[in-house]
Amino acid sequence: MPRIVSITLQNTDDARPIIEAITSDNPDCTVHSYPGIVKIDRDDSLTVKRASVEERIGRNWDPQELHLSMVSMAGNLDEDDDYFSLSWS
Repeated sequence: MPRIVSITLQNTDDARPIIEAITSDNPDCTVHSYPGIVKIDRDDSLTVKRASVEERIGRNWDPQELHLSMVSMAGNLDEDDDYFSLSWS
């Protein structure tokens, strides 16, 4: 049985391109929009790719910047210069 990982981001102008990148790179994710936050769930793993965010914001982006918009997360974190990934493995 798959375990769900999730990330919750503030619903701000800075976070919206990140949310778009996550939903594009993880097409089978579930998005829950609430006033002020957006929660994204996915079975097993979820990845935020630096290149996908940079494509949307038009500048260099460091995955560490994700922490400025993040409210919470569920899963084990694997972070690199090119991605931010959550999984239970």
